[in-house]
Amino acid sequence: MFKTNKLAIVVPCYFEEEVLPETTGRLLKILEILISSHKIDDTSVILFVNDGSTDATWPIIEKLSKENKHVKGINLSKNFGHQAAVLAGLTVASKDSDMIISIDADLQDDVNAIIKMVDEYHKGFDVVYGVRDNRDTDTFFKKTTAKAFYKMMTLFGAKTVENHADFRLMSQRVVEKLLDFPEENIFLRGMVTLVGYPSTSVYYKRNERFAGESKYPLKKMISFAFDGITSFSNAPLKWIMGLGIVTTMFALCFVLYAVIQHFRGDSTEGWSSIVGSIWLLGGVQLVSVAVIGQYIGKIFTEVKKRPRFIIQDNLYGDGNQL
Repeated sequence: MFKTNKLAIVVPCYFEEEVLPETTGRLLKILEILISSHKIDDTSVILFVNDGSTDATWPIIEKLSKENKHVKGINLSKNFGHQAAVLAGLTVASKDSDMIISIDADLQDDVNAIIKMVDEYHKGFDVVYGVRDNRDTDTFFKKTTAKAFYKMMTLFGAKTVENHADFRLMSQRVVEKLLDFPEENIFLRGMVTLVGYPSTSVYYKRNERFAGESKYPLKKMISFAFDGITSFSNAPLKWIMGLGIVTTMFALCFVLYAVIQHFRGDSTEGWSSIVGSIWLLGGVQLVSVAVIGQYIGKIFTEVKKRPRFIIQDNLYGDGNQL
């Protein structure tokens, strides 16, 4: 017989009015299965986090909360972003939950994998990653870019779990240690691996989005990937230094070649090589300054120590801002 533990399922929501009723129904069925098999306590909850949605997302959460004791919600004062919304849910739920699972509201992640996660928790694992077993539902472009992203993260020294997003189970002690990380530039996929503790993975087939539109268009995905890389590695800065050294060596070789050609009487005058060199060096400098600027911008954000999220309405417990 398992020792019963309270489970909180944290679900960040941003304009999810179309999918919320279906998501709630499926998650409640999972809770019912786990409670009836005595794997979790009857006080276990689904905690929806409204990340500044201006549609009917929050009113629906309030309604669902009144109708079912297992449904709770918190409403952020504005849109703080997906990672901050997940962190807000973890912060609130960690006060009295033994294990916490984060999952997106769009039902692309298989809710049935939650049962496997809880089983792994009872085997002694503090972190259980939900990992896609394939990318059949992705376009060729997304498959390629996703693979490149994970390879770049590894190359830059940031430890991540390939094909894992933010569908995971964490024990209370892991979440408490995770919340000790003070940075405002949040990249949970990398931060969780830094905490340590025994971990494992469960594999599942990712589904098509049940309803609504993706909240991660290409521009946002690129921004998220770049934030992840610059938050966990200073390798791009080292690459800039290497690029500068290589460019300088190339320039010296070119000057030496020009001097030799001059004394051989084989030099020719022209503007194309000069203009090409200027554009090349100018482009390298602009890219270098932009990358350095990203790091300086992160420093600027961190030193201000502003709240990572602010809770406006709390149907779970006392209000909080961190």
